[in-house]
Amino acid sequence: MMKSFFRLLTELSSRKSISQITGAFAKSRASRGFIPRFAKIYGIRLEDAEKQWTEYTSLNDFFTRRLKQGLRLIDTAPQALVSPVDAMITGIGHISDGLILNVKGQDYTVEELLNYSPRTVNYKNGFYFVLYLSPTDYHRIHSPIAGDIIEKEHVPGKVYPVNEFGLRHMRRVLSRNERLITYMQHEKSELAVVKVGAMNVSSIQYASPLPAHLGRGDELAFFEFGSTVVLLLETDTFETRSDLQVGSKVKMGEKLGSMK
Repeated sequence: MMKSFFRLLTELSSRKSISQITGAFAKSRASRGFIPRFAKIYGIRLEDAEKQWTEYTSLNDFFTRRLKQGLRLIDTAPQALVSPVDAMITGIGHISDGLILNVKGQDYTVEELLNYSPRTVNYKNGFYFVLYLSPTDYHRIHSPIAGDIIEKEHVPGKVYPVNEFGLRHMRRVLSRNERLITYMQHEKSELAVVKVGAMNVSSIQYASPLPAHLGRGDELAFFEFGSTVVLLLETDTFETRSDLQVGSKVKMGEKLGSMK
């Protein structure tokens, strides 16, 4: 009964207009005074930020902060695929005939996730990661490989939460929420970086300027408040680290596995 009540509230508050209102406040100077309290509540280390907290103009400006140089090391192995974000792995495994199975008890189709792109066929039996960013995490998104951007797509949608409750109790939120999809070419194979919007995320923004070619670890995009990145690897192009599983925490630049 209580779960149904919370689901109803979430449905009612999932409209983009509501998210834009909260986003507007987070971008206002009035929100600036909340930075120290926000950091304390979520255990964010102020000393890791590129600037002093007093130099940020709003809560959103702080939330999308860069880190001090050297705090994230990028794995240098030639074929390494690295985590694009600081995150918890909430889904990992092989794609089975176009199905991503059992992400918090729910199945997804690659077709839905990629908005029925013709490229869907490339990932029919590939590999996937679902990477959840909590409010505590660093929210800039970096390139997991050295490669070229070959296509981008913005998919309008809802802004359901992508936390434990949202993934488990809302219907297939990863393929219903707003998404920013980036396809990248790595040598002979491609991959898809799917940025999934969430409740109170006013937007997902690409880095500016965004070059056509990115080095491994270069800035790709950023979230305005917490969300999820889904990585999709083509069939027979990737070998994952054997120790990674649902619940593992990874840092941006950390090796997730190797491209073949």
